[in-house]
Amino acid sequence: MAHPSQLGFQDAASPVMEELLHFHDHALMIVFLISTLVLYIIVAMVSTKLTNKYILDSQEIEIIWTILPAIILILIALPSLRILYLMDEINSPLLTIKAVGHQWYWSYEYTDYEDLGFDAYMIPTQDLTPGQFRLLEADHRMVIPVESPIRVLVSADDVLHSWSVPALGIKMDAVPGRLNQTAFITSRPGIFYGQCSEICGANHSFMPIVVEAVPLEHFENWSSRMLEDA
Repeated sequence: MAHPSQLGFQDAASPVMEELLHFHDHALMIVFLISTLVLYIIVAMVSTKLTNKYILDSQEIEIIWTILPAIILILIALPSLRILYLMDEINSPLLTIKAVGHQWYWSYEYTDYEDLGFDAYMIPTQDLTPGQFRLLEADHRMVIPVESPIRVLVSADDVLHSWSVPALGIKMDAVPGRLNQTAFITSRPGIFYGQCSEICGANHSFMPIVVEAVPLEHFENWSSRMLEDA
């Protein structure tokens, strides 16, 4: 959950998000070192009147500043490609959920169950209870078992939407007439918030996503109650 004046990312709640955070720190350190070197060179050139004749025309320096950026790009590209392939991996999901975006709410279908589905609308500000978050709470949460591979099929019913949960490292576009899929594993129990991340109309800001990760036993009890109510 993000908080005011936060500078970094939210705490990771999935292995993929942990990898993304590590890659962010890795790339940020490289950018910091490059910026420091460039700033030092600029200050040195501006603040001195001396000229080194070996720097004015040096093939060795040209070779270095040609090869060094290539090496740096490789150091960034290799871990980036690794994470890209990890995000596409879907290994025998325990549960498949279909998320469909509408103007302006989400509907969820648990496809492994015969009749388990619901719509999730934002709770209006005047109906919030103490401890709930404005513009982030939904009347129904997408409940999932913790430490289990979950596959989410994402589509839309009218216009473009985007199913996004930052703490899980997920952002998948919902396109009408097309079925996209993503997968994740929650590493700890908790409630994780997201919002539609594709401008979809007047109430784009009012279709939150709430994912609640619970132990498997609690999930089975929840699904049983939902099926009885249906």
